Amino acid sequence: MASETHSFTAAETDRGERVDRFLAARIGSLSRSRVKALLEEGKGTRDGTVIEDPAQPVRPGATYRLEMPPPRPAAPVAQDIPLTILFEDRHLIVLDKPAGLVVHPAPGHAEGTLVNALLGHAGEELEGIGGEARPGIVHRLDKDTSGVMVVAKSQRAHNALSEAFLQRDLDREYFALAWGVPEKREGEVEAAIGRHATDRKRMAVVGRGGARAGKHALTRYAVLEGFGGAASLLRCRLATGRTHQIRVHLSHIGHPLIGDPVYLRRIPAAARELPDSVRDAALAFPRQALHAASLSFRHPVSGEILAFRADPPEDFQTLLSLLRGPTTG
Repeated sequence: MASETHSFTAAETDRGERVDRFLAARIGSLSRSRVKALLEEGKGTRDGTVIEDPAQPVRPGATYRLEMPPPRPAAPVAQDIPLTILFEDRHLIVLDKPAGLVVHPAPGHAEGTLVNALLGHAGEELEGIGGEARPGIVHRLDKDTSGVMVVAKSQRAHNALSEAFLQRDLDREYFALAWGVPEKREGEVEAAIGRHATDRKRMAVVGRGGARAGKHALTRYAVLEGFGGAASLLRCRLATGRTHQIRVHLSHIGHPLIGDPVYLRRIPAAARELPDSVRDAALAFPRQALHAASLSFRHPVSGEILAFRADPPEDFQTLLSLLRGPTTG
């Protein structure tokens, strides 16, 4: 089923009305809370510009559009999808997510997701989250980011892990292959992140105030290896957990991830410093070169500190070997 778009031109009598109330009233079949949620997901525009604030006042003469995604299935189905399990008990599962695996069912990915796989793997053991027998996703990795994830199997574990992520009472380390080499061997990127003004699929560094206020975001990085001036292997740690945070922050400082389909907008000048075969392999890398290498946290029931690591997948390591071979010396 395709998405549906509602379009309305505001009249003078609509002036000053909250945009979520205006759209809910015009559509008629949606609650204000549902419209608000869609706006917060970047599904609404005013004269082609994404609406950032559901409380934004309506402007007479402006054209407002709201995209309605197709309805999701009532409940995800269990599927037999292989998983690499690093740890499991009655409360949680820690796994090494492969690149290419979507976490949640969504339009275009109703099946074949991590949730479907977890239901197939441990469906009968799930105590229930929010009254439903489903796995508790407490954090996400982008579809094409690989690495360590933890998932709750019980409401108690879900509550405790969610709080740990909210309070940053845990440690996460990522490996990233980026274009160029940051001037500082160690540094921080502190810049608020919000949705891009015109492209709803992208996030962007934005100001902390105004209609497009972003959320505080802090990424700490260290250069582990440099490959001439062409590329670098970075270790990144998150002090906050915003959508696409590492990808946005590294792009913001001029070092986008190799292979990033969203934030790498052109062939970087640094690519000229690589031998032809290595440059071609890096430019053809089919996903963002980002891997969640480690995760440590306190067990939500026993209180024990658990720590897990996962090596980067084969494609990441192959590219790393190519970069090391001809450029390190």
